[in-house]
Amino acid sequence: MGKTLYLECYSGISGDMTVAALLDLGADRSVLDRVLKSLKVSGFETKISRVVKSGIDACDFDVVLDKDHENHDHDMEYLHGHHHEGHERNHAHGTGTAQDHHHHEHRGIKEITYIIEHSAMTENAKKIALRIFEILAEAESKAHNVPMDQVHFHEVGAVDSIVDIVSVAVCLDNLDVTEVIVPVLCEGRGTVRCQHGILPIPVPAVANIVSANHLYLKMTEVEGELVTPTGAAIVAAVKTKDKLPETFEIQKIGIGAGKRQYECPGILRAMIISESTEQAKGRDKVKAQTEEFKNPEIRNNPKAENQETKDTIIKMETNIDDCSGEVLGFVMERLMKAGARDVHYVPVFMKKNRPAWVLNVICKEEDMEMLQNIIFEETTTIGIRYSRMERTILPRETRTLPTPWGEVLAKVCTLNGKEQLYPEYESVAQLSREKEIPFTEIYRYIVLANKDKE
Repeated sequence: MGKTLYLECYSGISGDMTVAALLDLGADRSVLDRVLKSLKVSGFETKISRVVKSGIDACDFDVVLDKDHENHDHDMEYLHGHHHEGHERNHAHGTGTAQDHHHHEHRGIKEITYIIEHSAMTENAKKIALRIFEILAEAESKAHNVPMDQVHFHEVGAVDSIVDIVSVAVCLDNLDVTEVIVPVLCEGRGTVRCQHGILPIPVPAVANIVSANHLYLKMTEVEGELVTPTGAAIVAAVKTKDKLPETFEIQKIGIGAGKRQYECPGILRAMIISESTEQAKGRDKVKAQTEEFKNPEIRNNPKAENQETKDTIIKMETNIDDCSGEVLGFVMERLMKAGARDVHYVPVFMKKNRPAWVLNVICKEEDMEMLQNIIFEETTTIGIRYSRMERTILPRETRTLPTPWGEVLAKVCTLNGKEQLYPEYESVAQLSREKEIPFTEIYRYIVLANKDKE
């Protein structure tokens, strides 16, 4: 099972910071070394060391170039030039001049693709690296207003840039990262002096990447550039989510060092996390519905569904007379996420004419203990009643239904040969959020379209 990676970009992000953080998480250095030796690129060596940033121990990853390749800056050198102090390779500029690069090879996306395809990288790592370079090339294409296949850019074709991006892809693959959460990119403010004048922060490449890939950017009070184009492209290529689970466990932490000195620690913190048991169970329930939604053998085959009409469940209930509405609402949400089949409250009057609520929970027997613990933890009750009950359920099947905005999941129940359709809430809600279409509009369309077919 793949791992979930959380990137905390409060001090920005760059290529070398990302590699360092992933190595600190435990990515295999021998695997990385083997891949880097296989690259059809020469003139570099890598150094991995420990440094202290604002009192915090961190891993530092550095690409050391020989004389023929030094002073390249793959983070948009064509914009920044070589005269802005402190703006180095991924947070540290070289010291040469723009004229120093005229004799160097300018690689385009085709040349870089060839280098990656003929390396010892796994297919998954190649895919990640190529996507990062593609995003950078798209940003370059927009900045220069030329077709992407005609872009030749030394800042992304530079040796150190290739090494950084390939290293990120190899480390992600080696760590078996399948989910990447990046809530926000924190960026500095001010301007950057370059060969062509003064540019605002974020620089054009970063702004283009953020805009094209719908990343969230937060401007801070830090003077200077925190997010490099390579860093932004990495996030755009690998991010799968922008929200953390409500609760989670931190399994491992990696800290990558940047090259600049700011008031804030110049670090990128990476964490391998896992959801709490309750949230994971609720998420797995939705995931199972989604897989069912995608699988034609299940969704279009009534016999593939559970056709039993008898079922045994547990009903738990307890009286609560001294909890606020906020608490009761939270309890319901937590119980549902933990696997309860249904939760509802019934208003009652208890002894001494006290208004109160009866909490009812329907669940499977294997979930009973966990749900009881939640009720005891979150409410003031000191006792819970329960009983086993049989229920009759209608034959049902899951189908996919087309809409003008995309497919949705619906459950179809059959009674006496007549079908009744019920759109699945989560499926409709997800489509509503993605397409920014009112929930009721999608729901009505599904119901009316189904009636027209009857």
